[in-house]
Amino acid sequence: MKIKFSKMQGSGNDFVIINSLTQNVRISAELVRHIANRRLGVGCDQLLFIKPPSNSEADFDINFYNHDGSEAEQCGNGARCAARYVFKKKLTGKRLIKMQTKSSVVHLRLNEDKSVTANMGNPIFDPKKIPFDAPKESMLYQVDVDGTIEDIAVLSIGNPHAIITVDNTENAEVERIGRVLQKNSRFPNRVNVNFMQLVNRKKIKLRVFERGVGETPACGTGACAAVVAGVQQQVIDSIVKVSLPGGEMEVEWCGTNNSVKITGPVKHVYDGIINYEK
Repeated sequence: MKIKFSKMQGSGNDFVIINSLTQNVRISAELVRHIANRRLGVGCDQLLFIKPPSNSEADFDINFYNHDGSEAEQCGNGARCAARYVFKKKLTGKRLIKMQTKSSVVHLRLNEDKSVTANMGNPIFDPKKIPFDAPKESMLYQVDVDGTIEDIAVLSIGNPHAIITVDNTENAEVERIGRVLQKNSRFPNRVNVNFMQLVNRKKIKLRVFERGVGETPACGTGACAAVVAGVQQQVIDSIVKVSLPGGEMEVEWCGTNNSVKITGPVKHVYDGIINYEK
């Protein structure tokens, strides 16, 4: 089976995008793992499938699949890349695009400077909806991390995030703690783990361990989650530059009952065809 695809990246977060409007591709975890494999396939953090809209509120449906074949509810950088993709491929002439993800409709804006802004909706703090095992909602939760009790912010941007404030992201035990929290029973759907360093009120540094992927150069929903947690704790302003290993993004959150927005660069890398055989 020959599959046409495009490779795109947003702030170093790379994606393989497959147009399921014009080609019939049967999605399976095996297919995803094969294409995402950086040695045997194309290589990417996530696979994105663009589909016809399933409801009148969206222009397109989009499905996100992690490197390990599991499906993700949401991906901020993936949605931003998908918006640039459908415009570049002339699947739409709109610069304001709505995409239905597994968790919500994401509103996207193509900016004149080639950046893309994604309105990710309101953050979710209710533990049951994250989901996270806690008796009540709190700004910080005490969580057992391999025998050490840590104060961790937990919330959802359409997918679950844990945010740990560290003195220096360079020294953070991203791999170890990230893997430990995947096995913590308080996160029934696993969790994306964010390590946030406060630079000043207008800038943070961030490293992210994504469930189903591992550490990635960038994570849009992780950047959003970290800024939301920082604004809640009153340690940063409402508009913040987020510096990740792959690049910078700007996140805006004006507090309770407001949606969180993320803006950053998006680049088309190349188009290709992969021959997939079981």
